[in-house]
Amino acid sequence: MKFKNQSNNYISLCIGLAAISFTYQSIARETSYSPVSLTKPFTEVMKEDKKNKSALMKKHQKLLNKRYNLSENVDKNATMSGGKPIPVGPTAKLKGGTSWDKLSRMSPAEIKKKNLFPYLPLPHVSPAGGGLVVPQEQLDSHPELVRFDMDFDLPDAYLPEFPAPLYLISRPDLGDVSGGQELTINNYYNKLNGILTPFQLDGMRLLVTPVAQQQFNVTDDRKAKIAQDAVSCFTCHVNGHSSGVFHLNPDNRPQETRFRIDTPSLRGVNIQHFLGSKRALRSLEDFSEVEAKTAYFDGDPVIAFKKGARRFSREEIAAMAAMQNMIAFPPAPKLSIMGTLIKSKATESELRGEQLFTAHCASCHSAPYYTDNSAHDLQVERFYKGRAEGLIKTFPLRGIKDSPPYLHDGRLLTLEDTVEFFNLILEINLDQKQKTDMVAFMRTL
Repeated sequence: MKFKNQSNNYISLCIGLAAISFTYQSIARETSYSPVSLTKPFTEVMKEDKKNKSALMKKHQKLLNKRYNLSENVDKNATMSGGKPIPVGPTAKLKGGTSWDKLSRMSPAEIKKKNLFPYLPLPHVSPAGGGLVVPQEQLDSHPELVRFDMDFDLPDAYLPEFPAPLYLISRPDLGDVSGGQELTINNYYNKLNGILTPFQLDGMRLLVTPVAQQQFNVTDDRKAKIAQDAVSCFTCHVNGHSSGVFHLNPDNRPQETRFRIDTPSLRGVNIQHFLGSKRALRSLEDFSEVEAKTAYFDGDPVIAFKKGARRFSREEIAAMAAMQNMIAFPPAPKLSIMGTLIKSKATESELRGEQLFTAHCASCHSAPYYTDNSAHDLQVERFYKGRAEGLIKTFPLRGIKDSPPYLHDGRLLTLEDTVEFFNLILEINLDQKQKTDMVAFMRTL
Protein backbone atom coordinates (compact mmCIF):
# COMPACT_ATOMS: atom_id res chain seq x y z
CA MET A 1 0.00 0.00 0.00
CA LYS A 2 2.88 2.26 0.91
CA PHE A 3 4.60 1.40 -2.37
CA LYS A 4 1.41 2.17 -4.27
CA ASN A 5 1.20 5.62 -2.66
CA GLN A 6 4.85 6.29 -3.50
CA SER A 7 4.20 5.18 -7.06
CA ASN A 8 1.20 7.49 -7.32
CA ASN A 9 3.25 10.36 -5.91
CA TYR A 10 6.00 9.68 -8.42
CA ILE A 11 3.51 9.64 -11.29
CA SER A 12 1.97 12.87 -10.04
CA LEU A 13 5.42 14.44 -9.81
CA CYS A 14 6.23 13.40 -13.39
CA ILE A 15 2.94 14.81 -14.64
CA GLY A 16 3.61 18.02 -12.75
CA LEU A 17 7.11 18.36 -14.19
CA ALA A 18 5.79 17.67 -17.69
CA ALA A 19 3.17 20.37 -17.20
CA ILE A 20 5.83 22.80 -16.02
CA SER A 21 8.00 21.90 -19.01
CA PHE A 22 5.09 22.37 -21.41
CA THR A 23 4.21 25.69 -19.79
CA TYR A 24 7.82 26.85 -20.07
CA GLN A 25 7.98 25.85 -23.73
CA SER A 26 4.72 27.69 -24.41
CA ILE A 27 6.00 30.78 -22.65
CA ALA A 28 9.31 30.55 -24.50
CA ARG A 29 7.49 30.51 -27.81
CA GLU A 30 5.41 33.57 -27.01
CA THR A 31 7.46 35.43 -24.42
CA SER A 32 7.29 39.21 -24.27
CA TYR A 33 11.05 39.45 -23.93
CA SER A 34 13.85 39.02 -26.44
CA PRO A 35 16.43 36.24 -25.90
CA VAL A 36 19.40 37.42 -23.89
CA SER A 37 21.86 34.55 -24.41
CA LEU A 38 24.24 33.90 -27.31
CA THR A 39 24.67 30.35 -28.62
CA LYS A 40 27.14 31.09 -31.44
CA PRO A 41 30.16 33.37 -31.85
CA PHE A 42 29.51 36.72 -33.57
CA THR A 43 31.67 35.83 -36.58
CA GLU A 44 29.68 32.63 -37.15
CA VAL A 45 26.32 34.43 -36.88
CA MET A 46 27.48 37.12 -39.31
CA LYS A 47 28.71 34.49 -41.76
CA GLU A 48 25.35 32.67 -41.66
CA ASP A 49 23.35 35.90 -42.02
CA LYS A 50 25.40 36.99 -45.01
CA LYS A 51 24.91 33.59 -46.59
CA ASN A 52 21.13 33.70 -46.07
CA LYS A 53 20.70 37.36 -47.04
CA SER A 54 20.33 36.80 -50.78
CA ALA A 55 17.53 34.25 -50.38
CA LEU A 56 15.79 36.44 -47.79
CA MET A 57 15.81 39.51 -50.03
CA LYS A 58 14.77 37.49 -53.10
CA LYS A 59 11.76 36.10 -51.22
CA HIS A 60 10.73 39.54 -49.97
CA GLN A 61 11.20 41.17 -53.37
CA LYS A 62 9.01 38.49 -54.91
CA LEU A 63 6.25 39.48 -52.47
CA LEU A 64 6.65 43.18 -53.33
CA ASN A 65 6.58 42.50 -57.08
CA LYS A 66 3.46 40.42 -56.65
CA ARG A 67 1.68 43.25 -54.86
CA TYR A 68 3.05 46.37 -56.55
CA ASN A 69 4.07 47.84 -59.88
CA LEU A 70 7.44 49.30 -58.86
CA SER A 71 8.13 51.17 -62.09
CA GLU A 72 9.00 54.34 -60.09
CA ASN A 73 6.69 56.57 -62.13
CA VAL A 74 6.97 60.21 -60.98
CA ASP A 75 5.43 63.58 -61.83
CA LYS A 76 8.35 65.87 -62.62
CA ASN A 77 6.01 68.88 -62.61
CA ALA A 78 5.02 68.27 -58.99
CA THR A 79 7.71 68.12 -56.36
CA MET A 80 8.27 67.74 -52.65
CA SER A 81 9.39 70.80 -50.69
CA GLY A 82 13.05 70.21 -51.55
CA GLY A 83 12.48 69.54 -55.24
CA LYS A 84 12.24 65.75 -55.48
CA PRO A 85 9.53 64.61 -57.96
CA ILE A 86 6.39 63.15 -56.39
CA PRO A 87 5.71 59.47 -57.13
CA VAL A 88 2.53 58.65 -59.04
CA GLY A 89 0.29 55.63 -58.59
CA PRO A 90 -1.71 53.67 -57.88
CA THR A 91 1.01 51.07 -57.66
CA ALA A 92 -1.06 48.21 -56.20
CA LYS A 93 -1.74 45.32 -58.56
CA LEU A 94 -5.34 44.12 -58.73
CA LYS A 95 -6.14 40.42 -58.73
CA GLY A 96 -8.74 38.35 -60.49
CA GLY A 97 -9.07 40.60 -63.53
CA THR A 98 -10.98 43.20 -61.53
CA SER A 99 -10.75 47.01 -61.83
CA TRP A 100 -10.74 49.79 -59.25
CA ASP A 101 -14.32 50.71 -60.19
CA LYS A 102 -15.53 47.13 -59.84
CA LEU A 103 -13.68 46.73 -56.58
CA SER A 104 -15.18 49.88 -55.07
CA ARG A 105 -18.70 48.57 -55.81
CA MET A 106 -18.08 45.33 -53.89
CA SER A 107 -18.89 44.94 -50.22
CA PRO A 108 -16.06 44.35 -47.74
CA ALA A 109 -17.34 40.80 -47.23
CA GLU A 110 -17.26 40.08 -50.98
CA ILE A 111 -13.73 41.48 -51.34
CA LYS A 112 -12.63 39.34 -48.40
CA LYS A 113 -14.32 36.20 -49.72
CA LYS A 114 -12.70 36.61 -53.16
CA ASN A 115 -9.33 37.58 -51.66
CA LEU A 116 -9.16 40.75 -53.76
CA PHE A 117 -8.03 43.37 -51.22
CA PRO A 118 -4.95 45.04 -52.75
CA TYR A 119 -3.56 46.68 -49.60
CA LEU A 120 -2.57 43.95 -47.18
CA PRO A 121 -0.25 44.93 -44.31
CA LEU A 122 3.31 45.42 -45.53
CA PRO A 123 5.63 43.08 -43.63
CA HIS A 124 9.12 43.78 -42.40
CA VAL A 125 11.82 42.18 -44.56
CA SER A 126 12.32 39.74 -41.70
CA PRO A 127 9.83 39.94 -38.81
CA ALA A 128 11.87 37.42 -36.84
CA GLY A 129 14.98 39.57 -37.15
CA GLY A 130 13.17 42.89 -37.00
CA GLY A 131 14.90 46.13 -36.30
CA LEU A 132 15.81 49.32 -38.05
CA VAL A 133 16.47 49.18 -41.82
CA VAL A 134 17.89 52.24 -43.62
CA PRO A 135 17.39 53.28 -47.29
CA GLN A 136 20.34 52.96 -49.65
CA GLU A 137 20.69 56.70 -50.34
CA GLN A 138 21.19 57.30 -46.63
CA LEU A 139 23.62 54.37 -46.38
CA ASP A 140 25.80 55.98 -49.05
CA SER A 141 26.76 58.64 -46.50
CA HIS A 142 26.35 56.42 -43.44
CA PRO A 143 28.09 53.08 -44.07
CA GLU A 144 28.04 52.46 -40.31
CA LEU A 145 24.29 51.78 -40.65
CA VAL A 146 24.69 48.89 -43.11
CA ARG A 147 23.20 45.62 -41.84
CA PHE A 148 24.81 42.36 -42.89
CA ASP A 149 21.56 40.39 -42.58
CA MET A 150 19.14 42.39 -44.80
CA ASP A 151 18.71 45.40 -47.08
CA PHE A 152 16.08 48.10 -47.50
CA ASP A 153 13.24 47.01 -49.77
CA LEU A 154 11.45 49.94 -51.48
CA PRO A 155 12.78 51.93 -54.47
CA ASP A 156 13.96 55.48 -53.85
CA ALA A 157 11.10 57.05 -55.83
CA TYR A 158 8.64 56.05 -53.08
CA LEU A 159 10.65 57.62 -50.25
CA PRO A 160 11.01 61.15 -48.84
CA GLU A 161 13.84 63.26 -50.19
CA PHE A 162 17.20 62.83 -48.50
CA PRO A 163 18.06 64.99 -46.76
CA ALA A 164 14.75 66.75 -46.29
CA PRO A 165 14.55 70.52 -45.67
CA LEU A 166 14.30 71.67 -42.05
CA TYR A 167 11.88 74.50 -41.29
CA LEU A 168 11.60 76.28 -37.93
CA ILE A 169 8.45 77.66 -36.33
CA SER A 170 10.54 80.45 -34.79
CA ARG A 171 12.20 81.51 -38.06
CA PRO A 172 9.92 81.02 -41.08
CA ASP A 173 11.81 83.81 -42.81
CA LEU A 174 14.90 81.59 -43.13
CA GLY A 175 13.26 78.78 -45.09
CA ASP A 176 15.34 75.58 -45.06
CA VAL A 177 17.87 76.15 -42.26
CA SER A 178 19.75 72.96 -43.18
CA GLY A 179 20.97 74.47 -46.42
CA GLY A 180 20.27 71.18 -48.18
CA GLN A 181 22.59 69.24 -45.86
CA GLU A 182 21.88 66.48 -43.38
CA LEU A 183 22.30 67.78 -39.83
CA THR A 184 24.67 65.58 -37.82
CA ILE A 185 26.82 65.83 -34.73
CA ASN A 186 29.57 67.21 -37.01
CA ASN A 187 27.74 70.24 -38.42
CA TYR A 188 24.64 71.07 -36.36
CA TYR A 189 26.40 73.75 -34.28
CA ASN A 190 27.73 75.76 -37.21
CA LYS A 191 24.37 75.48 -38.99
CA LEU A 192 22.13 76.52 -36.10
CA ASN A 193 24.27 78.60 -33.73
CA GLY A 194 22.70 82.06 -33.56
CA ILE A 195 19.34 80.77 -34.83
CA LEU A 196 18.23 78.58 -31.93
CA THR A 197 18.21 79.39 -28.22
CA PRO A 198 20.98 77.77 -26.14
CA PHE A 199 18.44 75.30 -24.69
CA GLN A 200 17.11 74.34 -28.14
CA LEU A 201 20.65 74.05 -29.50
CA ASP A 202 21.54 71.64 -26.71
CA GLY A 203 18.39 69.68 -27.55
CA MET A 204 19.58 69.44 -31.15
CA ARG A 205 22.96 68.19 -29.94
CA LEU A 206 21.21 65.35 -28.15
CA LEU A 207 18.99 64.58 -31.15
CA VAL A 208 21.99 64.12 -33.47
CA THR A 209 24.32 62.32 -31.03
CA PRO A 210 24.76 58.62 -31.92
CA VAL A 211 23.79 56.19 -29.16
CA ALA A 212 23.30 52.44 -28.77
CA GLN A 213 20.43 50.75 -30.61
CA GLN A 214 19.25 47.16 -30.95
CA GLN A 215 21.07 46.32 -34.19
CA PHE A 216 23.87 48.91 -33.89
CA ASN A 217 25.82 48.75 -30.62
CA VAL A 218 28.83 47.03 -29.08
CA THR A 219 27.36 43.61 -28.18
CA ASP A 220 27.87 40.43 -30.18
CA ASP A 221 24.18 40.10 -31.06
CA ARG A 222 24.24 43.26 -33.18
CA LYS A 223 23.63 43.27 -36.97
CA ALA A 224 26.43 45.62 -37.97
CA LYS A 225 29.99 44.53 -38.63
CA ILE A 226 31.58 47.22 -36.47
CA ALA A 227 30.88 47.47 -32.73
CA GLN A 228 29.82 51.08 -32.22
CA ASP A 229 27.00 53.37 -31.17
CA ALA A 230 25.68 54.60 -34.50
CA VAL A 231 22.00 55.63 -34.27
CA SER A 232 20.65 59.05 -33.27
CA CYS A 233 17.09 60.36 -33.19
CA PHE A 234 17.83 62.10 -36.49
CA THR A 235 18.98 58.84 -38.10
CA CYS A 236 15.32 58.00 -38.62
CA HIS A 237 13.91 61.53 -38.38
CA VAL A 238 16.46 63.07 -40.74
CA ASN A 239 16.40 66.86 -40.35
CA GLY A 240 13.28 66.46 -38.24
CA HIS A 241 11.41 64.73 -41.05
CA SER A 242 11.89 61.14 -42.26
CA SER A 243 14.05 59.25 -44.73
CA GLY A 244 11.73 56.23 -44.97
CA VAL A 245 13.55 54.13 -42.35
CA PHE A 246 11.31 51.32 -41.10
CA HIS A 247 11.34 48.88 -38.20
CA LEU A 248 8.78 46.96 -36.10
CA ASN A 249 6.23 48.68 -33.91
CA PRO A 250 7.06 48.41 -30.19
CA ASP A 251 3.46 48.02 -29.09
CA ASN A 252 2.73 44.29 -29.14
CA ARG A 253 4.17 40.78 -28.90
CA PRO A 254 5.04 38.06 -29.83
CA GLN A 255 7.68 39.12 -32.34
CA GLU A 256 6.20 37.53 -35.48
CA THR A 257 2.87 39.35 -35.03
CA ARG A 258 4.31 42.83 -34.75
CA PHE A 259 3.47 45.33 -37.47
CA ARG A 260 6.01 47.10 -39.63
CA ILE A 261 6.22 50.78 -38.75
CA ASP A 262 7.28 53.52 -41.15
CA THR A 263 9.10 56.46 -39.53
CA PRO A 264 6.70 59.43 -39.32
CA SER A 265 7.75 63.05 -39.71
CA LEU A 266 8.40 65.29 -36.69
CA ARG A 267 7.24 68.32 -38.63
CA GLY A 268 4.53 70.13 -36.70
CA VAL A 269 4.84 67.71 -33.79
CA ASN A 270 4.12 70.61 -31.41
CA ILE A 271 0.43 70.54 -32.40
CA GLN A 272 -0.03 66.84 -31.67
CA HIS A 273 -1.75 65.87 -28.43
CA PHE A 274 -0.26 62.39 -28.24
CA LEU A 275 2.71 60.68 -29.80
CA GLY A 276 3.43 57.19 -31.10
CA SER A 277 1.33 55.27 -33.62
CA LYS A 278 -0.60 53.40 -30.91
CA ARG A 279 0.96 54.12 -27.54
CA ALA A 280 -0.73 57.46 -26.84
CA LEU A 281 2.23 59.10 -25.12
CA ARG A 282 0.99 62.46 -23.94
CA SER A 283 4.07 64.67 -24.20
CA LEU A 284 7.21 65.07 -26.28
CA GLU A 285 9.21 64.61 -23.09
CA ASP A 286 7.64 61.19 -22.49
CA PHE A 287 7.96 60.31 -26.16
CA SER A 288 11.67 61.17 -26.26
CA GLU A 289 12.40 59.19 -23.11
CA VAL A 290 10.34 56.11 -24.03
CA GLU A 291 11.78 56.00 -27.55
CA ALA A 292 15.33 55.89 -26.18
CA LYS A 293 14.50 53.16 -23.66
CA THR A 294 12.18 50.92 -25.67
CA ALA A 295 11.67 51.68 -29.37
CA TYR A 296 15.43 51.79 -29.96
CA PHE A 297 15.58 48.25 -28.60
CA ASP A 298 12.58 46.62 -30.28
CA GLY A 299 10.39 47.55 -27.32
CA ASP A 300 12.41 45.62 -24.72
CA PRO A 301 13.87 47.68 -21.83
CA VAL A 302 15.69 44.58 -20.52
CA ILE A 303 17.69 44.35 -23.73
CA ALA A 304 18.18 48.12 -23.63
CA PHE A 305 20.03 47.82 -20.32
CA LYS A 306 22.17 45.00 -21.71
CA LYS A 307 23.14 46.90 -24.86
CA GLY A 308 23.91 50.22 -23.17
CA ALA A 309 20.87 52.42 -23.71
CA ARG A 310 21.52 55.98 -22.71
CA ARG A 311 19.57 57.20 -19.68
CA PHE A 312 18.75 60.85 -20.31
CA SER A 313 18.24 63.27 -17.44
CA ARG A 314 14.97 65.21 -17.21
CA GLU A 315 16.79 68.36 -18.27
CA GLU A 316 18.12 66.61 -21.37
CA ILE A 317 14.67 65.23 -22.19
CA ALA A 318 13.20 68.72 -21.84
CA ALA A 319 15.87 70.14 -24.17
CA MET A 320 15.14 67.48 -26.79
CA ALA A 321 11.43 68.27 -26.59
CA ALA A 322 12.10 72.00 -26.82
CA MET A 323 14.00 71.47 -30.08
CA GLN A 324 11.39 69.16 -31.56
CA ASN A 325 8.73 71.76 -30.79
CA MET A 326 10.52 74.13 -33.16
CA ILE A 327 10.23 71.85 -36.21
CA ALA A 328 7.67 73.36 -38.58
CA PHE A 329 5.49 72.04 -41.38
CA PRO A 330 6.79 72.95 -44.85
CA PRO A 331 5.42 76.07 -46.54
CA ALA A 332 2.03 75.68 -48.25
CA PRO A 333 1.58 78.85 -50.35
CA LYS A 334 -1.91 77.93 -51.52
CA LEU A 335 -3.34 77.61 -47.98
CA SER A 336 -4.87 80.40 -45.92
CA ILE A 337 -4.08 80.95 -42.23
CA MET A 338 -7.04 78.66 -41.49
CA GLY A 339 -5.52 75.89 -43.59
CA THR A 340 -8.06 76.08 -46.41
CA LEU A 341 -7.35 76.79 -50.06
CA ILE A 342 -6.98 80.40 -51.22
CA LYS A 343 -9.32 80.34 -54.21
CA SER A 344 -7.31 82.80 -56.26
CA LYS A 345 -4.25 80.57 -56.03
CA ALA A 346 -5.88 77.15 -56.47
CA THR A 347 -6.80 75.26 -59.63
CA GLU A 348 -10.33 74.04 -60.32
CA SER A 349 -9.22 70.46 -59.69
CA GLU A 350 -7.70 71.41 -56.31
CA LEU A 351 -10.86 73.25 -55.28
CA ARG A 352 -13.06 70.29 -56.24
CA GLY A 353 -10.67 68.04 -54.32
CA GLU A 354 -11.00 70.22 -51.23
CA GLN A 355 -14.79 69.89 -51.36
CA LEU A 356 -14.54 66.12 -51.64
CA PHE A 357 -11.99 65.97 -48.86
CA THR A 358 -14.18 68.09 -46.59
CA ALA A 359 -17.14 65.82 -47.25
CA HIS A 360 -15.41 62.48 -46.74
CA CYS A 361 -12.17 62.96 -44.79
CA ALA A 362 -12.36 66.09 -42.65
CA SER A 363 -14.17 64.43 -39.75
CA CYS A 364 -10.75 62.94 -38.86
CA HIS A 365 -8.36 65.15 -40.85
CA SER A 366 -9.68 68.63 -40.13
CA ALA A 367 -7.98 71.94 -41.01
CA PRO A 368 -5.69 73.70 -40.31
CA TYR A 369 -3.33 70.79 -39.57
CA TYR A 370 -5.57 68.04 -40.94
CA THR A 371 -5.77 65.89 -37.83
CA ASP A 372 -8.32 65.44 -35.04
CA ASN A 373 -5.59 64.49 -32.57
CA SER A 374 -7.34 61.21 -31.94
CA ALA A 375 -7.05 57.56 -32.98
CA HIS A 376 -9.41 55.34 -34.93
CA ASP A 377 -9.85 51.68 -35.78
CA LEU A 378 -10.27 51.40 -39.56
CA GLN A 379 -11.28 47.74 -39.18
CA VAL A 380 -9.25 46.85 -42.26
CA GLU A 381 -9.71 43.17 -41.40
CA ARG A 382 -13.21 43.50 -42.89
CA PHE A 383 -11.48 43.17 -46.26
CA TYR A 384 -9.00 40.33 -45.73
CA LYS A 385 -8.33 37.29 -43.61
CA GLY A 386 -5.87 38.41 -40.99
CA ARG A 387 -5.35 39.77 -37.52
CA ALA A 388 -7.14 42.97 -36.52
CA GLU A 389 -4.86 45.98 -36.83
CA GLY A 390 -6.54 48.01 -34.08
CA LEU A 391 -6.37 51.73 -33.38
CA ILE A 392 -4.07 54.00 -35.35
CA LYS A 393 -3.53 57.67 -34.57
CA THR A 394 -4.71 60.31 -37.01
CA PHE A 395 -1.48 61.66 -38.43
CA PRO A 396 -1.46 65.33 -39.59
CA LEU A 397 -1.68 65.66 -43.37
CA ARG A 398 0.05 69.03 -43.63
CA GLY A 399 3.01 68.54 -45.94
CA ILE A 400 1.80 65.03 -46.82
CA LYS A 401 3.30 65.15 -50.32
CA ASP A 402 6.75 65.04 -48.70
CA SER A 403 6.11 61.79 -46.80
CA PRO A 404 5.71 58.69 -48.98
CA PRO A 405 5.06 55.86 -48.34
CA TYR A 406 1.79 56.18 -46.42
CA LEU A 407 -0.19 54.59 -43.59
CA HIS A 408 1.55 53.37 -40.45
CA ASP A 409 3.34 50.50 -42.21
CA GLY A 410 4.04 52.20 -45.54
CA ARG A 411 1.84 49.85 -47.58
CA LEU A 412 0.46 52.78 -49.61
CA LEU A 413 3.32 53.89 -51.83
CA THR A 414 1.69 56.99 -53.34
CA LEU A 415 -1.10 59.48 -52.69
CA GLU A 416 -3.08 57.74 -55.42
CA ASP A 417 -2.79 54.47 -53.49
CA THR A 418 -3.91 56.31 -50.37
CA VAL A 419 -7.05 57.59 -52.09
CA GLU A 420 -7.83 54.12 -53.48
CA PHE A 421 -7.32 52.59 -50.02
CA PHE A 422 -9.70 54.98 -48.28
CA ASN A 423 -12.17 54.82 -51.14
CA LEU A 424 -12.52 51.15 -50.22
CA ILE A 425 -12.25 51.52 -46.44
CA LEU A 426 -14.83 54.33 -46.24
CA GLU A 427 -16.98 52.79 -49.01
CA ILE A 428 -17.53 56.15 -50.73
CA ASN A 429 -17.21 54.96 -54.36
CA LEU A 430 -15.39 57.92 -55.90
CA ASP A 431 -15.02 58.00 -59.68
CA GLN A 432 -11.66 58.51 -61.40
CA LYS A 433 -12.05 62.27 -61.81
CA GLN A 434 -12.90 62.66 -58.13
CA LYS A 435 -9.87 60.61 -57.13
CA THR A 436 -7.64 62.80 -59.31
CA ASP A 437 -9.09 65.93 -57.71
CA MET A 438 -8.55 64.52 -54.23
CA VAL A 439 -4.87 63.87 -54.96
CA ALA A 440 -4.50 67.37 -56.44
CA PHE A 441 -5.82 68.87 -53.20
CA MET A 442 -3.59 66.79 -50.94
CA ARG A 443 -0.56 67.92 -52.90
CA THR A 444 -1.31 71.51 -51.80
CA LEU A 445 -1.32 70.75 -48.07
